[in-house]
Amino acid sequence: MSASGSHFGKFLLYLLIVSALYLVEATDHIVGSNRGWNPGINYTSWVNNQTFYVNDYISFRYQKSMYNVFMVNESGYDNCTTEGALGNWSSGKDFILLTEPKRYYFICGNGLCFNGMKVSVVVHPLPPPPSSAVEGKPVKNSSSGGSALRWGTLIWCLMIFLWWM
Repeated sequence: MSASGSHFGKFLLYLLIVSALYLVEATDHIVGSNRGWNPGINYTSWVNNQTFYVNDYISFRYQKSMYNVFMVNESGYDNCTTEGALGNWSSGKDFILLTEPKRYYFICGNGLCFNGMKVSVVVHPLPPPPSSAVEGKPVKNSSSGGSALRWGTLIWCLMIFLWWM
């Protein structure tokens, strides 16, 4: 392999490592957990047990012949209207990337918003990296194990990189 080919391969591996770290960071929040996107569910209670960050996903699981999802503004959410919708989905397994820190509003556009099929989530900026133990503060890991998984992935990728060298 030529020197330029070797550098290109190293560059591609670096991109793979960085991409893997970003993929590990994202959380997929399934609306309603195992109950899914259906009428009669208290989505406010579900949201209160979630923390959303930029680049997380919110996903809706439902019978596609019966329901759908519209992203609306606050007025559309309050009044259960899809006028001026910012997005709509109807696949039955919709994955929506939350790209910026703000409040997002989602409703069912089949009139079932009035039966509780609406959810509003606040997306926070990405948290800063954990402080080091050198500062005398314990490192707080999330309950999902994301931090440990991130470090495990980084170590795994570095081992592959060093082996490949």
